[in-house]
Amino acid sequence: MAALVKVATCNLNQWAMDFKGNLARILESIAEAKAAGCTFRTGPELEITGYGCEDSFLENDTFLHSWDSLGEIIKSGVTNDILCDIGMPVMHRNVPYNCRVILLNGKIVAIRPKIFMANDGNYREMRYFTPWYIHPEKPGYGEIESYYLPVRIQELTGQTTVPMGVLAIASLDTVVSFETCEELFTPNSPHIALSLDGVEIIANGSGSHHQLRKLDTRIDLVRSATQKCGGVYLYANMKGCDGGRMYFDGCSMVYVNGDCVAQGSQFGTLDEVEVVVAVVNLSDVRSMRSSFISRSYQASSTPTIHREHINFRLGAKDPMSLAPSPAFKPRIHDPMEEIAYGPSGWLWDYLRRSGMRGYFLPLSGGADSSSTASLVAIMCQRAVEELTTGTERSKKQVLADIRKITRMPTFTPKDANHLASKLFVTCYMASQYSGDETRSRAEDLAQEIGAVHCSIYIDDICAALKDTFVNLKCHSDAIPKEQIKTNPVIKGGTWMENIALQNIQARTRMVMSYFMAQLMPWATDGDNSPGGQLLVLGSANVDEALRGYYTKYDCSAADINPIGGINKRDLKSFLEWTGKNKGIKVLQRVADAKPSAELTGSEGEQSDEVDMGMSYDELGDLGFCRKVEKCGPLSTYLKLRNRWADRTLTPSLRATGDKAPKTKDEQVAQKVKDFYFYNAVNRHKMTTLTPSYHAENYSPDDNRFDLRPFLQCVTFDKQFEAIDNMVAKAAEPAAKKARTS
Repeated sequence: MAALVKVATCNLNQWAMDFKGNLARILESIAEAKAAGCTFRTGPELEITGYGCEDSFLENDTFLHSWDSLGEIIKSGVTNDILCDIGMPVMHRNVPYNCRVILLNGKIVAIRPKIFMANDGNYREMRYFTPWYIHPEKPGYGEIESYYLPVRIQELTGQTTVPMGVLAIASLDTVVSFETCEELFTPNSPHIALSLDGVEIIANGSGSHHQLRKLDTRIDLVRSATQKCGGVYLYANMKGCDGGRMYFDGCSMVYVNGDCVAQGSQFGTLDEVEVVVAVVNLSDVRSMRSSFISRSYQASSTPTIHREHINFRLGAKDPMSLAPSPAFKPRIHDPMEEIAYGPSGWLWDYLRRSGMRGYFLPLSGGADSSSTASLVAIMCQRAVEELTTGTERSKKQVLADIRKITRMPTFTPKDANHLASKLFVTCYMASQYSGDETRSRAEDLAQEIGAVHCSIYIDDICAALKDTFVNLKCHSDAIPKEQIKTNPVIKGGTWMENIALQNIQARTRMVMSYFMAQLMPWATDGDNSPGGQLLVLGSANVDEALRGYYTKYDCSAADINPIGGINKRDLKSFLEWTGKNKGIKVLQRVADAKPSAELTGSEGEQSDEVDMGMSYDELGDLGFCRKVEKCGPLSTYLKLRNRWADRTLTPSLRATGDKAPKTKDEQVAQKVKDFYFYNAVNRHKMTTLTPSYHAENYSPDDNRFDLRPFLQCVTFDKQFEAIDNMVAKAAEPAAKKARTS
């Protein structure tokens, strides 16, 4: 006889510290799971508070309000006849823990604290939480302690204490246990010992963010957790922007014995609650495990995990009333779809939760700003599509958000362009160096996506700044005025004059962007209500940020930047993909154009790669070595001399003429030195990077991902000397051959 259990996991679009909203979404997910006939429901990590509360986790009030929310869940009666696994922070003996709280029939069954913390990359969990201590010399997962419930919870449940520790829940017909996010990623994951001890269902509440090309890794981990050990694995995740740079990308799933039997969307819907249901066959789990003899041998001697028993049956009373969910190949988006749907979803969540009225973008007609504009267009397409294809709950929520953003209580967009015309303003900010082609592309793109488009000339503002400087008065005898470059020129002057005048143009665009974002009449049909303005969008990509190829406080300085974590190579491919798949024809022209800042000459006269002294491909490789492979200058050189063996490198800006490198090893060495020099000398700029969507694993985001001093020794004497020694050593065979010939 098949032992069938109907289980539910979910994607929830939680928001840090939005206790009421988070509670409503949790209750909705449990109610949906119950309505579907499920007997077990798991949810994301820290779903009651939202994952990204950061230093709010250091406040006792956060724990207080979490218990208030849990009390509301208990009072609601929604946990009757369904075992629920809820993520929340818990303070035990004055120590904060990241926990799973298990509920059934209005009672707290147990509390399971997290034992392995995510504490690298974007994650700082050990700043807020303590790993549950397990004595390394004792078998198993440590002692079970008694947790004294808050008085108001005692009054609700009639319980004084509940067990707390690494444990399993033994029902009348199966055993359930838990992992939390990072624990799945560790080499010695708890699910190994749990499965050997007979736990048949493992639930993982996660807070895992989107990163390009990362989902397959997550899926492989879930697959392997059940493929080798056998069992059922439920994975739950956040979905959406919960208030920071990361976008949680859902994709909750259920695996049985290495096969995917249910999967939620990674980006697909804008619905805040997505419940994923599966019927799993525990007889298949038992059959697989018992027939794996070497596994049985290990299981016979494995330490036993504490079991908390419940008088509840998870399996169906009538197995004939259910059918096991069929296995299928999991859906994985290609990288261009990831770029299209991750940042556009982030933009939508940020806009609707910020209280602002829309977005303003300086649209240059180049690849970066056109990519940003395309993401806003895709955001509008998705919102309008949700109004026709979404769930009833989602249709209602999205329409309410649209009317809140536009300040138009009866507005319903006819199509994506109609929506864009109410919340998106673009401006071509021309100077004497701007070209007709970039102007044309900006106008065509704005027209194709429905943005309110305008243009201004910044020359008068730049001239006014120069005139002000000409009239500078010196009140000190230390510097004669005639020695000051009070009449700088771009062509024919010094390098510093050239850069200063380029920077004036760039910074003027930033000032005008914020000025226009506050004052533009963006088609709100005469709305004069106070509060709210357009959010200014930035468009600097990850490679230029890494190199420092931008002006500090220029138009890259904005409220948020949806492409700040995406490299130039991917952006070009994204433009081509979007042109073909989203009907924005002008994007192919943008993708074909050579990147140019147009600060000293129009497109074709000034080239970004020439100005940087590096190609975007080179920057991507250098950034990957530095951040992902954890290489210093010497290790970077040693890796790239092999990877770049057949590549023609761009000329160096710092070693020219007689000093220009000649051999391939010298060229690679100089490129590495140039990169580390420019990254160090421009590190101060990265402290002011606009908050950006995190997508690339070599992002230089100074706020939380790439933590380094912003005043660095830029000579790298020891490091570069070591590179020179290796270059000389590499040249010895050729020199020896030359001497003997």
